[in-house]
Amino acid sequence: MPWLQVSITTSKAHTEQAEAALLECGACSITYRDADDAPILEPAPGETPLWENSIVTGLFASGGDTESLVSRLHVAMAEARHSIRSEALEDRDWERAWMAHFHPMQFADNFWVVPSHHDAVDEHAINLRLDPGLAFGTGTHATTAMCLQWLGQHPPQGKTVLDVGCGSGILAIAALLLGASHATGTDIDPQAIEASRHNATHNRVADRLQLALVKDYRPEPVDIVLANILSGPLAQLAPTLAQNCRAGGDIVLSGILQEQADDVRAAYAPWFDMDTTRSQDDWVMLHGCRKAD
Repeated sequence: MPWLQVSITTSKAHTEQAEAALLECGACSITYRDADDAPILEPAPGETPLWENSIVTGLFASGGDTESLVSRLHVAMAEARHSIRSEALEDRDWERAWMAHFHPMQFADNFWVVPSHHDAVDEHAINLRLDPGLAFGTGTHATTAMCLQWLGQHPPQGKTVLDVGCGSGILAIAALLLGASHATGTDIDPQAIEASRHNATHNRVADRLQLALVKDYRPEPVDIVLANILSGPLAQLAPTLAQNCRAGGDIVLSGILQEQADDVRAAYAPWFDMDTTRSQDDWVMLHGCRKAD
């Protein structure tokens, strides 16, 4: 079925008004995005911040009078500074379109991440089969890729692993496939726990993966702590993650922009001997070794 996309660009004060107008006119979904290239990378817990200027987009089933629809939206937004743009979308299989951009990726000589819909490049390699579902983490982003490369080059044979902010479970599952004896994944999002459990079952490691919401997790020291989140939460969590890592263990931190690396490194320095292991694009991954207490 063809679709019509209608976008209203307006200020922060009128984004809810734009959303209400689109829904009143029959939109079946609403999305927000930044109108000024001013990303909000690290909202505080519980916050849902908006940009100073946003593009509020409604998706409509095509077939109606587009000119009349746009006129109704102009009337609804008459008291607000705004602009409206409409665009017809071609009829296509969006799931297959997404799959076309997700290919097998190699992270070590014998370690690949392979999307569930794709054949393995090397059937004899360690192939992590992935269906990210509703959670973040496919290996395509630099922050995840650097962690996977580190795991591929430092196989955690017989070690215990904690994956903080597990998303799709990709890092915990990779660690298990690469030889870890047990892994735990935590996240604040129940959908991440669901996606991780599905992916662990698909990769036949569910019996060695414990999953828990952060609020339900009871920490215990592990050999390797992996945390691919953002620099603000990473800095705040430094004392907690230090307690979760045994003396001599490794910590791998990702989700850090180049200009944030020194602050994160300083936050962990009291407990870890830190070094910069990798950088890719504008992102940095930090590694540290836990000092003895």
